[in-house]
Amino acid sequence: MTSLPRFLACAALALAALASLADEPYPSKPIRLIVPFPPSGGTDVLSRGMAQAMSFDTKWTLVIDNKPGAGGNIGLDLVAHAPADGYTLGMGQTANLAVNPALYSKMTFDPLKDFAPVMLVSSQPLILVVAAGSPYRTLADLVAAAKKDPGKINMASPGNGTIGHIGGILFQHRAGIAMTHVPYKGAGPAVTDLMGGSVDCYFGNSQAVGGLVTGGRLRPLAVTSPERLASFPNVPTVAESGYPGFEAATWSGLVAPAGTPPAIVAKLNTAASRALASPAMQKQLADEGSTSLGGTPEQFASFLKAEHAKWGAAVRNAHIKLD
Repeated sequence: MTSLPRFLACAALALAALASLADEPYPSKPIRLIVPFPPSGGTDVLSRGMAQAMSFDTKWTLVIDNKPGAGGNIGLDLVAHAPADGYTLGMGQTANLAVNPALYSKMTFDPLKDFAPVMLVSSQPLILVVAAGSPYRTLADLVAAAKKDPGKINMASPGNGTIGHIGGILFQHRAGIAMTHVPYKGAGPAVTDLMGGSVDCYFGNSQAVGGLVTGGRLRPLAVTSPERLASFPNVPTVAESGYPGFEAATWSGLVAPAGTPPAIVAKLNTAASRALASPAMQKQLADEGSTSLGGTPEQFASFLKAEHAKWGAAVRNAHIKLD
C-alpha cells in the first residue's frame, strides 16, 4: 500500500511532462532533411526545391544534409534510427524504399516498419542519355554496338540498387545485351563523367539530366515512360523503339522515423502539400518532366507496400543480387 502514493506521484509527473511537450510549439528548432545522394543530383535538386518552398510558406528552417552511399541506404538508415520527434526527415526513393530490400541480403532498416510516410512528392521516368558528341544517335545504334562487342559499353548509374541501375539491367535483359555497370555515388558525378567521355550511357531521371538535354550537353536516346514526355516530345519511348511494354520510373517521398507522433506527421504533410502546390515547385517539376504526386500519409503507406512488392518481384525475376 505504501507504494501506491509513490506510483500516483510518478504518474502525475509523467503526465505533466507529456502535457508540457504537447504545449511546446512545433517546430521550435531547425528540421534536418537528409538527402541520401550527393549534391547536384535529381534527389538533391528536388529536396532543395521542397525545402525552400516549405520554408517560404511556413517560415520554418529546413536544413539539407547530404548523406550519400550504398544506393541511398546510408542516408535512410540515419533517418530510420533518428529520434522520432519530427526534427529529422528523409527524401526516400524507389531505390532505397522498394528495390534495395530485394537486392541486399542484409538491410539495416525495414522500409515498411521503420518509417512514418509523410507524403509522396513526385515521379520521374528515366531518360537514356549519351554525351552530345557520342557516336550513338539512336537506341538501335547503342544496342547494335553492345551486341557487336559485349561488355565494351560502360553504363553509368547513380549507385548500386538505384532505379538507374535496375532499369538499365532490366533493359539489358530485354534487349539481350551486356554492358559494364559503373556505379557512382549519385547522379552528379555520373553525369560529369558521362559528359567527359569516361562512360558511354546513363539511365537518369528527368531531374538529373533534363536541363542538360535541353541545353544540348546530353543527347537523349529514349524515355522509359509509357508515353512520350511533353517536355521532350521528339524523344521516343523505349517501348516504341522495339521493346513494347517496357517501363521504369522512379518516385520520391518524404519519410520520418517510425513512431513520429501522428499530429506532427499531419502537420508536416500539410506543409509539404502546400509547398508542392506552389507555383515555384509546379514549374520546377514541369520543367524537369516530373509528375507531381502528393496525397496523405496513409496513401503513401499503401503505395509503398505495393511498390515494395512490385520491384521486389522484378529484381528477383531478373536474378539480381548485391551484397
